[in-house]
Amino acid sequence: MNSPAAPAGRPSTEQLINELQSSGVRLIDPKAGVESRRGGAGPSDHKAITVNGITVMVPVHTAPAFDSPYVAEAPDATGRGRILRDGIALGTISFPQRPRFYDLSTADGIPYWKIAVLHGNDVLATTVLQSCIRYRSRTKTCQFCAIGQSLAAGRTIERKTPAQLAAVAKAAVELDGVRHMVMTTGTPAGGDRGAAILADSASAIKAVVDLPIQGQCEPPDDDAWFARMHDAGIDTLGMHLEAVTPSVRARIMPGKATVPLARYLDAFAAAVPVFGRGQVSTYILAGLGDSAAAILDIAGTLIELGVYPFVVPFVPISGTPLEGHPAPTAAFMHAILAPLAAMLRRADLLAAGIKAGCGKCGACSALSTHERADVA
Repeated sequence: MNSPAAPAGRPSTEQLINELQSSGVRLIDPKAGVESRRGGAGPSDHKAITVNGITVMVPVHTAPAFDSPYVAEAPDATGRGRILRDGIALGTISFPQRPRFYDLSTADGIPYWKIAVLHGNDVLATTVLQSCIRYRSRTKTCQFCAIGQSLAAGRTIERKTPAQLAAVAKAAVELDGVRHMVMTTGTPAGGDRGAAILADSASAIKAVVDLPIQGQCEPPDDDAWFARMHDAGIDTLGMHLEAVTPSVRARIMPGKATVPLARYLDAFAAAVPVFGRGQVSTYILAGLGDSAAAILDIAGTLIELGVYPFVVPFVPISGTPLEGHPAPTAAFMHAILAPLAAMLRRADLLAAGIKAGCGKCGACSALSTHERADVA
C-alpha cells in the first residue's frame, strides 16, 4: 500500500506520523480503542492509532503528549475521527478495538492480557521474562527501561510459561486474526541471555498454531543458539543495539554496553545465514545522543550484513531516569528515516519482506511508511 498523497499545504502521511510520534497526541476520548499501557516493556505510554489507514503507536501518557498541539478527535458512529492541529484537520484516524482474547483467562485465573497483549492492529506481543539482571541496579540498568513497572503494578506476571503463551497465541489467532507475534525477554543470568526460554516458548506455540514469531534477546555467548532458536520455531530474530555510539551506549545503558558493538556485529553475521537476509533486525532508538550521521553509518554496515535497522524515535517513559529527556524532533527523525528508507530500497531489504516482528509491524516508527512512499 502506498502512502496517501497529502492535500496541498498539509503534511504527507509519513511526515504526520513523524510529528505525532515526536510530539505525542492529546485524546478527546482516552477510552477509544485498545487500552493504552503505562510503563513496562515494549512501546509503553503509547496508544495504537490508525492514521490515514496506517496503524502506528503514538505517545499519549508522556509529558510532551500532555502539551501536544495535536488532538485526536473522539471516533464517530463509524469509528472514525480526525487528527487536528489548531483546529485544522490533517488526517483521518480510527482506533484498533479491544481484542476478544482479552476476555479469557487461564484455568488458574490469570487473564490472557497479563500474558500477552495486542500491539498495532494484528501483532501479539509478550515479555516472556518480566525481569532483568540489568534492571536490578540503577548503575547497570538501561536508563530508558521500565520493564519492572508493569510487574510492580500487577498488570502482568513475571514468567510466562510455554503452555500459557501457546494458549494465548492460539486464541489471538482464532478470535482476533493476529498475524504474527513478538516475544522479547529481560536478560536472565547465564550466557544464553534469554535464548533458551524463547526457544522453549516458540516450540510450544508452534505445536498448537501456525504463527510467525520473532524472538528478541541480547546476543548469546554461543552462536549455536541461533540454530536452536530457529529450529524451535522462531522465524525472525531481534538483537537490539538501542544506541550505536560507544560513549552513548556506556552512558545510557551501562550494563548492556558491556556487550560491545563488535560482539553484536559478529552475532549479526552469524545469525543472518540461519534466519535469512532481512529476517534479523535491530532496534535503534534515535534521540538518545547519537547523531543522524552515526545512525546512518551503522545502518549501512547492518544493511550490508543483511540486518534490518529498525530506527524508532525515543519516547521518555515516566518513572525512568530519562523521563525528562526530550524526544527527538520530527525534523531529526526525517533526516534519518528518509535516507535510510532509500538505502533499504536500494538493497531490497524492506519491512514488507520480514516474516514477523517489530520491523514488519512498523507501528513504532515512520520508517516503513517512508519505504512505501519511495515506491509511490
